[in-house]
Amino acid sequence: MNIVVAMKQIPDLQQIRIRERKPVLSGVPLTFGLIDKNALEAGIQLKEATGGNLIVVSAGNEEVEETIKEALAVGADEAYLAADNALSDFDSAQNAQILAGLIKKIDDPGIIIFGEGSGDNYSGQVGTRVAEILGLPSVAYVSRITIKDHIATLVRSLEDADEFLEVRLPCIVTVLGDINEPRLPSVTQVLKAGKKRREVFALSDLGIEISASAVSTISELAPISQRKQIALKSLDELLNALQTEGFLRR
Repeated sequence: MNIVVAMKQIPDLQQIRIRERKPVLSGVPLTFGLIDKNALEAGIQLKEATGGNLIVVSAGNEEVEETIKEALAVGADEAYLAADNALSDFDSAQNAQILAGLIKKIDDPGIIIFGEGSGDNYSGQVGTRVAEILGLPSVAYVSRITIKDHIATLVRSLEDADEFLEVRLPCIVTVLGDINEPRLPSVTQVLKAGKKRREVFALSDLGIEISASAVSTISELAPISQRKQIALKSLDELLNALQTEGFLRR
């Protein structure tokens, strides 16, 4: 059985600068989001418990081959990648089509794991969209996974309760960010990652017709922060200032 983990290539959020209220992405390194790393850790733990082969699928620009080394170093056995510079402008529906096309290239996918949302736009749509395209059952907000006899036993964490579900493989799950603590690779693992198998596909290789985007980004401006810089010497002065600004009624 192949365990498949989908990961999204995104800019390193810790290194994005804001200039004139706009994000500056030039020179920002690419990486995987934290919840994607939780999904990868969940896949590694399943592999350790049940055996099998762990495959990462990802779509990104031409640097995705370099970005994927991180996942291969941590514990993935191989990677299936879609590389195209146009992918940075694709929305959730288009990315789902591409990931579904990559997964179709994999023999015997047993369980396919997504993070509950990506580290950039956090739409939470892609895993469910891929399940619809592939015609597979899907379970979201999973906090625990065990597999036995081609049955996945899942704990789904809701606001006020936990659901226990059994789903026959193959299936798709999206995992919560607190499902585990991702491990860090050793130096030896990093060195070995470059030798692991990677299949790289152009969009034309996937045999799919990408639909037009239904999303139009109007702007992505940081909020304006204006400080009054009023010195307040007492609680009464604070209350009066809040009342004057319309935040408080007496």
